[in-house]
Amino acid sequence: MSTDAASVQFTQPPDVVFPYLADPRRRPEWQSSLRSIEMRDLGEPRVGMRWQDVTGPGLRPEMEITQLVPYRIWAETGSWRGVTAHLTLRFTAVGAGTRVDAEVEIIAEGLWRAVSAVVRRLAPAALAHDLEKANEVLSQRRTG
Repeated sequence: MSTDAASVQFTQPPDVVFPYLADPRRRPEWQSSLRSIEMRDLGEPRVGMRWQDVTGPGLRPEMEITQLVPYRIWAETGSWRGVTAHLTLRFTAVGAGTRVDAEVEIIAEGLWRAVSAVVRRLAPAALAHDLEKANEVLSQRRTG
């Protein structure tokens, strides 16, 4: 078990950044590993909302929102075979923008431990890259 982190400064305020990042339906727009998602629950994002990620490598983890405090914190849990990942995003207003601090914890069992060790090393850079992409998408929407 290990926790890794990334932090990205968004140019938009929390009332723009939070709803975008908290909505699983938006994830394929900015998360590089996703091809699509399949919603299990409909409606607005809320604790308990479930979906399945469809990733480029072919993994299909079951996902669920586990925490949602508007403009402050959002968390999810994803499970696939012997691996469970917990992602937490914390939102802090900084000037006219928002700092998003991301933490991921990966728990793996059996043979998946070796694979998860590699994923843990790559997670902070991948999280930062994806969040920077989300910032780009939001910036283009605001100016375009």
